[in-house]
Amino acid sequence: MNIIASDSSRGMGEMLNGFDCPAILVSADYEILASNKRYEEAFGAIDFGRSNHCFQISHGYKVPCDQAGEDCPLGAARQSGHKERVLHIHQTPRGPEHVDVEMVPIHDSDGELIYFVELLQPVPLASGVGSDQEMVGESEQFKKMLAKISRVGDSNASVLLLGESGTGKELAARAIHLASARAEKPLVTLECAGLTDALFESELFGHMKGAFTGALNSKKGLVELADGGTLFLDEVGDIPLSMQVKLLRLIETGTFRPLGNSEVRSSDFRLICATHKNLFEMVESGEFRNDLFYRINVFPILLPSLAERRGDIPLLAKSLLTKIDKTGKHKLTASAVQKLQTLDYRGNIRELRNLISRALVLTDTNVIDEQVIELALEDAPGRQTTLPVGTGSGNNSETEWVDLKTHERQYLDSVVSACDGDKERAAAILGISTRSLYRKLQQY
Repeated sequence: MNIIASDSSRGMGEMLNGFDCPAILVSADYEILASNKRYEEAFGAIDFGRSNHCFQISHGYKVPCDQAGEDCPLGAARQSGHKERVLHIHQTPRGPEHVDVEMVPIHDSDGELIYFVELLQPVPLASGVGSDQEMVGESEQFKKMLAKISRVGDSNASVLLLGESGTGKELAARAIHLASARAEKPLVTLECAGLTDALFESELFGHMKGAFTGALNSKKGLVELADGGTLFLDEVGDIPLSMQVKLLRLIETGTFRPLGNSEVRSSDFRLICATHKNLFEMVESGEFRNDLFYRINVFPILLPSLAERRGDIPLLAKSLLTKIDKTGKHKLTASAVQKLQTLDYRGNIRELRNLISRALVLTDTNVIDEQVIELALEDAPGRQTTLPVGTGSGNNSETEWVDLKTHERQYLDSVVSACDGDKERAAAILGISTRSLYRKLQQY
C-alpha cells in the first residue's frame, strides 16, 4: 500500500486495510493521502509521488464536486461534522461506474477536523455509461432509485419493487441481492403471474411424490432452495387470494410444509417482491390482504419509467446494442439515437430492446441510422408514438393510441405460428419468459 511519509498518515493508512470495502484517506484540502488494498483492486493504484485530489482521481474534475454541479460528500461532512453519504459516478478501470460513497470526518484531540475517510461501495450491475453492465443511466431519477438499492442492499429488510412493466425490476432485485451479505447464496425467482393455487403452492413449497395427480417424484420448493439467500416474488400482485394467507404465514414464521408432507420445515431467506399493480388499491378493493401488504412493503423502491428518464435513452440504447450484437460491429448513428429519444415507450426498456433487436436484423450494413429505426417501427404492434423533441412525459390523448391489444394478439399469434407452435422458442424471440407468453395468450 502506498502512503505518504507522515507518521500519522502511515498509521491511518495501515488502519484502512481494516475496512472490508475500498477506502481512502483524504485531507481537508481534498488530497488523497492513502488507500487500502481493496481500493487498489477496485480502482487501481494511486501514484503518491504527485499531488492527487479526490475530485481528479474519482471524477476527472478540475474542481471539487460541488463546484462541478454534483453533491460533494466531503464538503457536506465538513459542514455537518458527521459522516455523509452520496451516490457518485466514479472513474474505474472498467469505465464510469456508480459508487455509494460514505465520507467519515476524523478529528484530533482538540476537536479540529484533520482527515476524512472515504468508504466506497460499488453498486452491483450498475454503470454510468453504455457498457456491459446491466443497469445503465445517469439521470437523477435513475440515481435516486440506485441510491435506495445501495442503501437497502446490505440490510435484511424486505423490499417491494414498484413500477411499470419493463422498467427492470428483476435487475434491481439482482442488484439488491448482490449487494447483500447473502450474495454467495442463491437468488431464487418465482414469477407469480398465471399460477393456479395448486401450482403456486407446489412451486413455492415443493411436494412429495404422489401428493397429487402427476407428482411422479418429490420436488423441493423454491423457499427451500432460497435458504440462506434471497427469494424474489415477481408480480406478487397476481398471487391468488387464497394463497396469500399461506405466504403470510411463511413470512411471519419462516416455516412451511411441502404438499403431501406433514413435516414442518424452515428456511432463512431475504424477501424481495415486485409488481406493476397498485397494491394499495387492491387492498382497498379486497383483492390483496392488508396484513400481507404491510409485511412486504417494508422498504418500497419505485423504478422510474423510461419516460421519466428519457435522458438515459442514448446510454441504454448503446448498452443494449452491445449486449444484443455479439459481433460488436454495429453502431448507432446520432440521428438514430435522436429518433429513439422522441419515441413513447409504453413497454419501457423491454420495448427499447425489442426495437433495437429489430433494427439490427433490418440493417444492411453495420450502421443503424434513423431510416433503419423507421423501418423497424413500420410493422411493430402498438407502434411507438413520435413525441416532440424535448417531451418529458410521453402522455398522449386517447385518440393517439392504437388498439394495442388487437395488434399484440395478432403479433403473438404470428410469432407462435412461425415457430410451429413452439412457445418456448416464440418467447425467446419475443424477449419474454414462456410463462409471460402463456399469460398473454390466456388474456386474449
